[in-house]
Amino acid sequence: MTKSLRKSVLIALIIAGFTSFQSVSAQTKVQQAPNTYSLEDCIRIALETNPEVKITELQVSSNENILNQSRWQRWPSLSFSAGQGFSSGRNIDPFTNTYVQQSVNSTNYQLGASLALFNGMQLHNSIKRNATNLKASQKDLDASRNDLMLNVALSYLQAITNQELIEVAQRQVDASVLQVERTGKLVDAGTLAESNLLDLKSQLANDELSLVNAQNNLETAKLNLKQLMNMPGSEPIFLVKIPVGDPALQPYDATIQEIYDVALGNLPQMKAAQLRVEAARQNIDIAKGVALPSLSLNAGMGTNYSSVAPRQRFVADGTGSTTVDVPSTTNFVSYQGITVPVIQRVTTPNGRLQDFGYFNQLDGNRNSAISLSLRIPIFSQFQVRYNVANAKLQQKNAEYQSQQVQLSIRKNVEQAYIDMNNSAKRYSATANQVQALAESFRVAQVRFDVGAINSVEYNIAKANLDRANANLIQTRYDYVFRTKILDFYMNRPLSDF
Repeated sequence: MTKSLRKSVLIALIIAGFTSFQSVSAQTKVQQAPNTYSLEDCIRIALETNPEVKITELQVSSNENILNQSRWQRWPSLSFSAGQGFSSGRNIDPFTNTYVQQSVNSTNYQLGASLALFNGMQLHNSIKRNATNLKASQKDLDASRNDLMLNVALSYLQAITNQELIEVAQRQVDASVLQVERTGKLVDAGTLAESNLLDLKSQLANDELSLVNAQNNLETAKLNLKQLMNMPGSEPIFLVKIPVGDPALQPYDATIQEIYDVALGNLPQMKAAQLRVEAARQNIDIAKGVALPSLSLNAGMGTNYSSVAPRQRFVADGTGSTTVDVPSTTNFVSYQGITVPVIQRVTTPNGRLQDFGYFNQLDGNRNSAISLSLRIPIFSQFQVRYNVANAKLQQKNAEYQSQQVQLSIRKNVEQAYIDMNNSAKRYSATANQVQALAESFRVAQVRFDVGAINSVEYNIAKANLDRANANLIQTRYDYVFRTKILDFYMNRPLSDF
């Protein structure tokens, strides 16, 4: 089947009540026979099991995570670190920062936080870019679902068409059987020559072969449909027939330009391409932001422990102080040959010595700091310049890809419009052909019954009518499907044929 017919069938998929395929009611399912599927059922199952759609859904989830993560970057970062060390020999006491000639066991803890106050709008633009990429991936998912649904519709409607062709072929076989039985009686009675019976049996064999071919085509279409639904090929399925009446063959109520304008505003692949152009433009702003100054706020607090720190410390009890005179051990005064120490008056708070353990030391050694950090780029080997240039090239590339999508949509719309008109002409000509051949066969039937023509002429008239009836079924479906393709581009509800 051609690409045009494929698209037609795709649209037909949506036509058959596709707008509500996700809400198939339980009551409808109860009324259907086992292993019987409507078009909505087939679409729903395919969307739930198709791996390509699942992969696209994962991409949407990934882009959503990227967006959420970039939003959290506006919050401060917080970190905690701890260290344990042991050294021997001449070392620096981390408690007093003096050299000691002994083994030192030390511990330190640090808690730090940092917040970007300004970074050239890079964070803001990154959030906008990630949000745009998320929307574009969601449109990609819509387009992927549309493609799958249209492919399911193609196989479904091919199966429905073959079902009707089987009915036509069966009627042809039944008519040939009756004619063989009637002619056999006339041959037995000596009214007709046996050659007439042999010619009719030959025609019956041809009709039976056409029936078998139609049945094989139906099984092939069902197999394609089951593969799209990820069902075993051996599982029997029965399809609900879509009623397709005779088309009215009226001119379509929109021009090619009107259909094209509506399609541009509604097709997800066009929206996805436009969103990617916007994301590329935001990448340029991000690249330019690297050349701007950045300002960050940093804060931290910490404490430490040293095994060489004094185990006891004097702790005031808050009851006041005591003043005593204490002779100096280093300062002396000589008077008349007598040397005496200088008396120093020392005031000390009242208190006592207390054990100073691990947690007391951590509590006493606490420290904190806060700082602002400003960074001004001066020269970065022209990295910013070329990053901006590459971002602009990526924007151009996205614009050209958007133009390609736009041209593809125009091409598809124009082709669909032409195909619809050509299909209408084929259907009209085929309908006239069937009408003429039906009358011709009626006359041939009467003349054959009275012996005015032989079986060869009769079989030719019957074969011509049979082919015309089969062609009429195909052209009827083809015209209706192609009309629905235009309805699809026009964003119209496709629930009725």
